[in-house]
Amino acid sequence: MKNVYKLQIKPFFDVLFAFLGLLLPLPVFLLVMLLLTYANQGNPFFIQKRPGRKGKIFSIIKFKTMNDRKDAEGKLLPDAVRLTKVGSFVRKASLDEIPQLINVLKGDMSFVGPRPLLTHYMHLYSEFQNRRHEVKPGITGWAQVNGRNAIAWDKKFEYDVWYVDHISFILDLKILFKTVKKVLISEGINAADSSTIEPFNGN
Repeated sequence: MKNVYKLQIKPFFDVLFAFLGLLLPLPVFLLVMLLLTYANQGNPFFIQKRPGRKGKIFSIIKFKTMNDRKDAEGKLLPDAVRLTKVGSFVRKASLDEIPQLINVLKGDMSFVGPRPLLTHYMHLYSEFQNRRHEVKPGITGWAQVNGRNAIAWDKKFEYDVWYVDHISFILDLKILFKTVKKVLISEGINAADSSTIEPFNGN
């Protein structure tokens, strides 16, 4: 039954609700896109290669919350400096995740699963950590509702693999309800002293 849910029922619900999720809040989507186009000098989207199920690389799509300002040497300024006012609001409200519904429709992602991390982390994973790629990555996940960016990497991987081993319809519902709650109270958006979590450097 677990495999039936994971391989058939879950993908069906993903496509259905991703379609509705893009169609129903379309005015909000367009408004955010226009505001970020202005804030980011014409570029409202952030597109980056990420590893998916079985390590397959895909292009994740998000709203761009940081501009591309650079210092005198041509290096990007720190994240906290480049985070725009509009981008900060979009991130706190988790509106930056909306374009990932396109990834869900394409089959690259699911609503629930381990968050897709950077491709250059892949060679740093232990065998245990790499198990996060046994399922599709998600817009939200067990690690996100248990701390999001405010938890350490080892705990994040522990939560990800726990989800892989316990995936079920009831668990996915629980994660989705907890996600809504955390979005409403803006809990765990950033690490304690950073606009984004610190890079993963391996064990």
